Amino acid sequence: MATYVMLTTLTDEGRKTIKEKPERIKEVNKEVESMGVKILAQYALLGQYDFVNILEAPNNEVMSKVAIELGARGTLQTTTLAAMTLDDFIKSLKK
Repeated sequence: MATYVMLTTLTDEGRKTIKEKPERIKEVNKEVESMGVKILAQYALLGQYDFVNILEAPNNEVMSKVAIELGARGTLQTTTLAAMTLDDFIKSLKK
């Protein structure tokens, strides 16, 4: 499984939803996991982004589908980054 970092910013509609129903965050997590993505960690943030999620997915196609599905709702915008461990990064430099 590949690792991804997803940075999320709520839209005005997303902020309204979260304020009225904070448990919606956990419901969305279940929906994401039903699409084949495992949530390894999730944090609420102060600053430019509202959430950071560390995710595992089988491939870029699955991760892209999740990002599109979530963004199409109009409640959030995502920036998704592929990530690798430092050990894997170092190994790749030695090849």
